[in-house]
Amino acid sequence: MIDHVRPSQLPAWLKAASTDGSAVVLDVREPWELQTASVKPDGFRLVSIPMGEIVARLKELEPGQAIACLCHHGARSLTVANYLAQNGFAKVANISGGIASWADELDTTVAHY
Repeated sequence: MIDHVRPSQLPAWLKAASTDGSAVVLDVREPWELQTASVKPDGFRLVSIPMGEIVARLKELEPGQAIACLCHHGARSLTVANYLAQNGFAKVANISGGIASWADELDTTVAHY
């Protein structure tokens, strides 16, 4: 099952989903997007794997970890979250609204693009 969390709800979701503190925010945007706007890890590990590379790099992720997927507005991250859930990842969330909402709700220093 995939949870849908707003950026403002993410800290509570990460705390509840990750009992051992190994939570991951999986940024599935392209490298140029990361250079334009990125998040600062706070209570989670930030992992960047572009959506098109997820299948090839799936072994870089741990199925037991809490993983919240992030993209620009939430569509690509939802696709990746569904893929993870279908491949044995039990604690998966989509960050609704993506980094655009992150900039509005959590960190106004994050650039809009």
